[in-house]
Amino acid sequence: MKITEPSPGAPCWVELATKDPAAAKAFYHELFGWRAEVVPDEKAMGYTRMYLGDQLVAGLSGLMQPEQPIAWTISFHTPDTDATADEIADAGGELIVPPTDALDWCRFVIARDPTGAVFSTWQPAALHGVDLLNEPGSLGWVELATRDPQAAVAFYRRVFGWSVNAGEMYTQFGLAGRDFGGMMDMSDQFPAEVPPYWMPYFAVADVDLGAERAALLGATVTLPPTDVPDGPRLAVLRDPQGAVFGIHVAYPES
Repeated sequence: MKITEPSPGAPCWVELATKDPAAAKAFYHELFGWRAEVVPDEKAMGYTRMYLGDQLVAGLSGLMQPEQPIAWTISFHTPDTDATADEIADAGGELIVPPTDALDWCRFVIARDPTGAVFSTWQPAALHGVDLLNEPGSLGWVELATRDPQAAVAFYRRVFGWSVNAGEMYTQFGLAGRDFGGMMDMSDQFPAEVPPYWMPYFAVADVDLGAERAALLGATVTLPPTDVPDGPRLAVLRDPQGAVFGIHVAYPES
């Protein structure tokens, strides 16, 4: 699906912070076919835009702070970053980076929800966000892992107005009748030291081949290819530097 105008509250950008940008660019090029373009402006500090053909699909940067984790960050669209920042704080979230202009691209915040998961908001300026969703090699789904699902639901409903489709095994988030993400209860499935987190899933044509290819490139397969009841086939991977992401089989837009 080509994106020309992001929907308020929906995922609109995904960005990797990594200790070795050159190695990360090589890995994702081999896995997804992404092409890297370093932003020439010195103020961008080497920030790289990742393209699938001529379609923008992700961003990549080095670590800005010594304590910054190697991880993917998901951004949700907002028409007013400052107002959303106030709503985040009022709803019990924490602003890690207050409203900030990223060159002429966007105005953003980085925040932590009340359960501990980090995310970003994105108010477009010159850059509206990614150009593709749900097509092989592009962002297809986002997932929150948390130990307090009720608090998470209340927070994201208030901040972004998401709909909540709660099943017996899994809760899905959406807008205007279209689900774009879900939530997993970490409960006892994860060690206590693993904090709540948001994780992107990238669509692929073949999950099994994608997981096999990632492993050959040095990634760790943390969840082997699996068929989800009433859902797609998927796998969860950790790239060679430690960033966790998922892949799922691309499905036609309904």
